[in-house]
Amino acid sequence: MRLITELDGVLLVDKAEGMTSHDVVALVRRRLNFKKIGHCGTLDPLATGLLILVLGRGTKIQDLLMAEDKEYVGTLTLGVSTDSQDADGEIVETKPVPALSREQIDAAFAKFDGDFYQMPPMVSAIKKDGVALYKLARQGKTVEREPRFVHVFAHEIKDVRLPEIQFRVVCSKGFYVRTYAHDIGTELGCGAHLKELRRTKSGRFDLSRAITVDELQTSEPLAIIEKILTLPEVSRLRGA
Repeated sequence: MRLITELDGVLLVDKAEGMTSHDVVALVRRRLNFKKIGHCGTLDPLATGLLILVLGRGTKIQDLLMAEDKEYVGTLTLGVSTDSQDADGEIVETKPVPALSREQIDAAFAKFDGDFYQMPPMVSAIKKDGVALYKLARQGKTVEREPRFVHVFAHEIKDVRLPEIQFRVVCSKGFYVRTYAHDIGTELGCGAHLKELRRTKSGRFDLSRAITVDELQTSEPLAIIEKILTLPEVSRLRGA
């Protein structure tokens, strides 16, 4: 395949479960034979949904796009806590789930509205003395972390079928939804972990114009290129 030397813009991808964000970047690099590609806002392997890729000169607005608010829908499971705070981790504690009322559940979620500090999990890409925390966690180490100032703009409890609760949350940059699930479980007295997660929006972008991983793997390169939003389109979408 001929090496593409100029390709500028943003590609919206609907990430599949089980892939890292870097896996998606590597796939697009291979399919387009184009190296200058980055991503905005990491999605854990468990998570699906909107991953923004920046290409060429689009990498210059990477930080700008990463700073925008995100929307997620997810499911937490009460009564089981894991070391990663999600379903990919090892179980560290189980507790019986009490017969919680809707009012108790509403109150627990409401406690995490607006501004608050969130403690990043040990299983994360944040670095301590140049080493990613998840690498230290694999060695059985726990280190002090700095709490992060975060904001929840809105939340919705979509369904309650104990021990599972489905929810939607709109949050700021740097927010850990698995920590959100963990902390709500702690507030309810029985612990919890994040079972499923899907990012549905980031800033003004949503899944309506996203290409799926299956499409990335099977489409001709030209069909993928046609999905790329130009930088003027990105500017108009963002209202900039």
